[in-house]
Amino acid sequence: MRFIALLRGINVGGNNKVAMTELKACLEAEGFTDVTTYINSGNVLFDSQETDTVNLVTICEAAIEKRFGFHVVCSIISADDLLNALDHAPKWWNKGDAKHNAIFVIAPKTAEEIMTEVGEAKHEYEQVAAYHPIIFWTAPLKTFSRTRYSKIVGTRAYQFVTIRNANTTLKLAELCQQA
Repeated sequence: MRFIALLRGINVGGNNKVAMTELKACLEAEGFTDVTTYINSGNVLFDSQETDTVNLVTICEAAIEKRFGFHVVCSIISADDLLNALDHAPKWWNKGDAKHNAIFVIAPKTAEEIMTEVGEAKHEYEQVAAYHPIIFWTAPLKTFSRTRYSKIVGTRAYQFVTIRNANTTLKLAELCQQA
């Protein structure tokens, strides 16, 4: 089965540096197959006989910590779940001149729990909707700083998400379909 691992907080600001070739080798050593990476921010596609995402998170996080010497939080979503969520993305997501993000919720939290913790969206500045483990968020660039979701960094809720922009999310979906 095909999966995407979304690593949180690697290669950001010179911290937790991980070469994608080394990350690929690390996960191949765990028995994952057809491992590929996309850009330098910790997006890994792979096939696995293991289908339980909780077990996959445990395997990935332990392997990365052992290999690189620091803990990295990892979110894993099946290719099918990503494609299904994107099929159900709101019509306004990734349209127009705005900032469009996919906020991937890290288990055991749910999208609903994160949305409750962040608080009700400021509808005059942002649009927010969820489908399973993904929160779709859009905000015009000129009002971005006034949104609730722009202020998520540093909050308790932020510990349980990893964020990818729409372009990265859609490219990962495209790569899933090519496999």
